[in-house]
Amino acid sequence: MSKKAASIIAGQIRSKPSSVLGLATGSTPLGTYKELIKMHRKEGLDFSRVTTFNLDEYYGLGPDHPQSYHRFMEENFFSKINAKKRRVHIPDGLTKNVGAFCLRYEEMIKQSGGVDIQLLGIGRDGHLGFNEPGSSLGSRTRVKTLTEETVRDNARFFSGQEKVPKLAITMGVGTILDAKKLLLIASGQVKAEAVRDSVEGPVTSSVTASALQLHPHVTCVLDEPASRLLAQKYYYMYVEKVAETIEAEARI
Repeated sequence: MSKKAASIIAGQIRSKPSSVLGLATGSTPLGTYKELIKMHRKEGLDFSRVTTFNLDEYYGLGPDHPQSYHRFMEENFFSKINAKKRRVHIPDGLTKNVGAFCLRYEEMIKQSGGVDIQLLGIGRDGHLGFNEPGSSLGSRTRVKTLTEETVRDNARFFSGQEKVPKLAITMGVGTILDAKKLLLIASGQVKAEAVRDSVEGPVTSSVTASALQLHPHVTCVLDEPASRLLAQKYYYMYVEKVAETIEAEARI
């Protein structure tokens, strides 16, 4: 799964060296970042002209906090590639004027030319970023209150559930849908229901990832356990094989 996702992102960078990447945090993208680091070191994949925007950050955590997403991205990705710091953007969890910051974050994305490909994970309840169930499908970057389930899920990264921040700055669903391409990755049986509801269920704010059905260019990369509840799984696999055949014939 990670190799496939990394190859898609690498393809985007090779076709457009100045690509704008939307990046995600959490345990799921770690494998993808490791594969991209390998490509950088062994194949010379160049990030020097790439611009990045992260989905979210805990509100109240500074960049040096051990559980901040600034720290996560630096330790797991940015410190191991040749990305330019001035091109890296992550929400400021310590901003004094959060409303103004969120508007500025949206404007920076627009000024960059928009996100070319947005990497996404998915929560167990089908949320994207920190767009919890009930979030507007047209929402923009803003502060969100985390659900109790999200706080419980993230408690393993902190020294107890009470230490998990209750607020986060997150790109909105509408912001995410503005990206030219979306790349959703999911692994494990625990994500199977969320994947099913997002891919084959109704479009609803109760499952914010279901809004991906409204986007013209979405790729889902799943492992077997995460895909087990998809009713049309074998059709999707067939479609992929047909597409690969057509691409191979086009290269001949």
